[in-house]
Amino acid sequence: MNKFKVAFSGLAEALADKNVMIQFLLMICALVVAFVLNFSFVEWLILGLCCGLVITAEMINTCIEKICDFCSPDIDPRIKSIKDMSAGAVLFSATIALIIGIMMVLNHIGG
Repeated sequence: MNKFKVAFSGLAEALADKNVMIQFLLMICALVVAFVLNFSFVEWLILGLCCGLVITAEMINTCIEKICDFCSPDIDPRIKSIKDMSAGAVLFSATIALIIGIMMVLNHIGG
């Protein structure tokens, strides 16, 4: 039971991060659009997977950035590379999720 308490504490801390909160708010917007367009069960599953992937990637990116800042508070090109790749992973997952979302919305509006 204590592990759940720690996990929920970590989730709350992650949501306090600006970038994680932005992704969370974008997820809420996507959920509203899905509700308005009356997504099917399978579309809801796909949306959930996409949103979960992006938010998870953002949370991992935030952890990597915090670890890097802790280990090397000075400017270091190796740390910059690690942070850039981590941010790139978020960008990649968000781009894929956006493409999938656009395709699902266009399917509903007849595009």
